Amino acid sequence: MVVSVQGVLASIIYSLIGLAVFVAGFYVIRLIMPFDVHKELEADQNTAVGIVIGSFIIGLAIIVAAAISG
Repeated sequence: MVVSVQGVLASIIYSLIGLAVFVAGFYVIRLIMPFDVHKELEADQNTAVGIVIGSFIIGLAIIVAAAISG
């Protein structure tokens, strides 16, 4: 197995772009929600909000993976 510098660099760039999209997406969903997501998850331990946030993260991961793979 041969590892090229170009392949490693592309993987790092795609990883950084993917992480940036996740962070931006999480801030967008926090702005969209009509309540404080942090309070609902941490203080109130609202399971439904956790499921919604988890579903959003999985959906965003599928979109980013599809965009990377072409």
